[in-house]
Amino acid sequence: MIDVRFPFCHWLCQKYNTEYSAPGCNLFGKNHLPYEQTIRTPVECRGVGLHSGAPVTMKIRPAAPGTGIVFRRVDLDDFEIEAIGRFIGVGLDNAIVELDNLELPILDGSAQPFIDMITTAGLKVQRRRRTYLKIIREIEVRDGNKFIGAYPADGYSVSYKISFAQPIGEQSFEIDLSRDLYRRELASARTFGFLHEAEAMKNMGLIRGASEENVIVVTKDGVKNGTLRFPDEFVRHKTLDLIGDLALLGKQIVGRIVADRAGHAMHTALVSKLLKDHSLWEETTDIGDSEDEEQAMPAALAEGVAPRS
Repeated sequence: MIDVRFPFCHWLCQKYNTEYSAPGCNLFGKNHLPYEQTIRTPVECRGVGLHSGAPVTMKIRPAAPGTGIVFRRVDLDDFEIEAIGRFIGVGLDNAIVELDNLELPILDGSAQPFIDMITTAGLKVQRRRRTYLKIIREIEVRDGNKFIGAYPADGYSVSYKISFAQPIGEQSFEIDLSRDLYRRELASARTFGFLHEAEAMKNMGLIRGASEENVIVVTKDGVKNGTLRFPDEFVRHKTLDLIGDLALLGKQIVGRIVADRAGHAMHTALVSKLLKDHSLWEETTDIGDSEDEEQAMPAALAEGVAPRS
């Protein structure tokens, strides 16, 4: 089965910081930046929706501090939906995402094309400090042999294990998102699906836009459409899914997340439990930034990098 149920997860999955050094990007080399950022100039792309197969144009526009990521349907009198998740893979906190159809474009089935767009446009620092959701008590969700948990930690890390029928089998992956590993280790991991399930899913009105250009097609004999980008690309994409679902918390986590065969339903169950029980976490702007980082931001602001609003 295609492991992305909600097309906007591909957008939300680009959640935490990367190693960009493109002109105009102000990432300062680390994930935990003390100030919010928005995109420097508008960018756009075109493609088809994963499930509808309908053509869609997406534009990303700058937004004021504190806006978050807001989806705007330009085909529906600019109807807006806040995506809650505010920290996209390139350190983008605030943006308006304009769409002229019901889904985001699937593009190549990974987060990489979106990141490339934002990197090309560049980012600028804003006059608002970021806040984080720091896990202070552990929480676990179990369903048979499926499991996901969140635990106190100094940084932000994710550990994921999957178990599928062959030829995928069991895979595991762990990443420290406090370091700048997202772009190199996760962003290009594509969604996947089993060929023998495709017809049934299309009969349910799903994956109408899926193709060998945007989905890893798995048969009983192996991958049908080309070479994997990573030997364990399947578990890396599931990790990408998890990061995207955790974005619905509205703030970047400071803690350790462990998942075993969890999937979207359990990801969102963990999010729901965290949002309902405020004793599990605390909001903070103090995430142990170095003195150099603290000094770099005011210097950038003084040079006019940030908007005056």
